[in-house]
Amino acid sequence: MSYESPIREPLIRGNKSYGDITEDICKHTEQLPGGLWFAALGIALLALGFGTYCIFRTVFFGIGEWGIHKSVDWGWGITNFVWWVGIGHAGTLISAVLFLFRQRWRTAVNRSAEAMTIFAVICAAQFPGIHMGRPWMSFFVLPYPNTRGSLWPNFNSPLLWDVFAISTYLLVSLMFWYVGLIPDFATIRDRATGVRQKIYGTLSMGWNGSARHWHRFEVLCLVLSGLATPLVFSVHTIVSFDFATSVIPGWHTTIFPPYFVAGAIFSGFAMVQTLLLIVREVMNLKDYITIAHIDVMNKVILVTGSVVGVAYITELVLAFYSGVEAEAEQFWFRAAGDMSWAYWIMMSCNVISPQFFWFRKLRRSVIFTWLLSIVVNIGMWYERFTIIVLSLAHDYLPSNWAPYEGSWIEIGVFIGTLGIFFTLYLLYARTFPVIAIAEVKSVLSVSGNKKREADFQAMEEGIEEDHH
Repeated sequence: MSYESPIREPLIRGNKSYGDITEDICKHTEQLPGGLWFAALGIALLALGFGTYCIFRTVFFGIGEWGIHKSVDWGWGITNFVWWVGIGHAGTLISAVLFLFRQRWRTAVNRSAEAMTIFAVICAAQFPGIHMGRPWMSFFVLPYPNTRGSLWPNFNSPLLWDVFAISTYLLVSLMFWYVGLIPDFATIRDRATGVRQKIYGTLSMGWNGSARHWHRFEVLCLVLSGLATPLVFSVHTIVSFDFATSVIPGWHTTIFPPYFVAGAIFSGFAMVQTLLLIVREVMNLKDYITIAHIDVMNKVILVTGSVVGVAYITELVLAFYSGVEAEAEQFWFRAAGDMSWAYWIMMSCNVISPQFFWFRKLRRSVIFTWLLSIVVNIGMWYERFTIIVLSLAHDYLPSNWAPYEGSWIEIGVFIGTLGIFFTLYLLYARTFPVIAIAEVKSVLSVSGNKKREADFQAMEEGIEEDHH
C-alpha cells in the first residue's frame, strides 16, 4: 500500500525503533495518572454533575425552565446540538477521507479525532430529547409498529432525518474506531498481566498479527472508509435541512448544505487541535505529534475558514440581491440590531482569525494555534446561535419580534455536556492508546534509520524462522 503526503518533513522525530514507539505510547495506559489528570477529571465531573442537576430541573419542572418562548422556541439547546454535531466531523474526515487518499500524516492524529467524534455525537444526541420536554417520549421518532397509525413518525420532517443520519454516523464511526484499535489492544495485551491482560485480550478479539488478520483488517478499514466518506458530507447536510427546508427568513436558503459541511470541518479540526496540543504536552508525545502535523491541520482550518467566510458574504449579498424584503431586513437586524454582538463575534472569530494562518510562523506556533483553536470554536458556536436565535427573533411578523436570553438552566445543560465530553476523553486517554501504534509504524520509512533497519531485519529473520 503506497502513501502520499503533503508533508515534506519527517513524520516522527528522533531515531526511534519500533520498540521505542510501542513503549512511548503504551506506557501511558500502564502507569498511574498524575495529579494534573485527577484535577482535570475532578473539574469535568463537577461540570457533569451541574449539568445533570440542570437536566433534572428541566425534566421535573418542564421546558419553561429555559429562556425560550413562543417566538424563539429554539435556543441554546438546538444551538448546542448543531455545534456538537459539527465538532464530531473532523474525526471521520481524518479517518475515512484521508485514509482513502493515503495521507499518512493522519496516522498521528486520527485515533484522538475518532474518539472525539464519538464523544461529541453522544453529547449532541442528548439535546433533541431534552428539548422535547418529555425525553421519555423520544421513542416516537422510531418507526415502531402500533395500533394507531397517527403515531408513526413524520418522514417528511428533516428533524426525523437527523435521527437516522446521526445514529448511522455514530454507528459507523464507532465501528471504525474500534476496528482500528484491535491491533493496538493486542500490543497492550502482550505487555499486560493479570486482569488487564484478560480485558485487553477480550478487546483484541484473538488478534495474532498474522498475514490473514492484517489482510482482513485492511479490507475492513477500506470498506468502512467507503461507508464513512459519504457520511462526512451527508450528516451535516441533513442537519442544515432543519433550517433550509423552512420558510423563516435567514433559514430558507440553498447555500446551507455546503456551508454547514465546511463549517463542521472547520470547527472539528479546531477542536482536534485544542485536544491534541494538550495531549502532546501532557503525555510528552512531541516526537509523534510534530510541528509538521500542526502545520498541515492549520492549513485545513485556513481553507475551510475561508470557505465559511465566502459563504457568509454570499449569504449577505443574496439576501439584498433577491429583493425579498424580509430576508434583507433579517440580515440588517443581524448586523445592526439589538443582538448584533453575536453576529460580529461570529464574523471576527470565523472570518478574520483564521487568516492569521497565512503566516507560516504563526501556523507553526503551538501556543498561538491552541489559542486560535479555542477562538474558532467560540466563533462557530456563535454562528449557530446567530442562525437559530436571531432568525427566530426577527421573522416575518413584527408582532413576533422578541429578544431572547438563555437561562442559567440552559447554560448549565451545555456545561454538563462539556463535562461528559472531557470526562470520556480523559478516561479514554488513560486506558486506550491515543496514537495508532500499528499505523504509525506502517507508514514509517525503513531506510535512513539504523534502528528501524535493525527492527525490520529482525522481523524478516523471525518470519523466515517461522516459515522453516
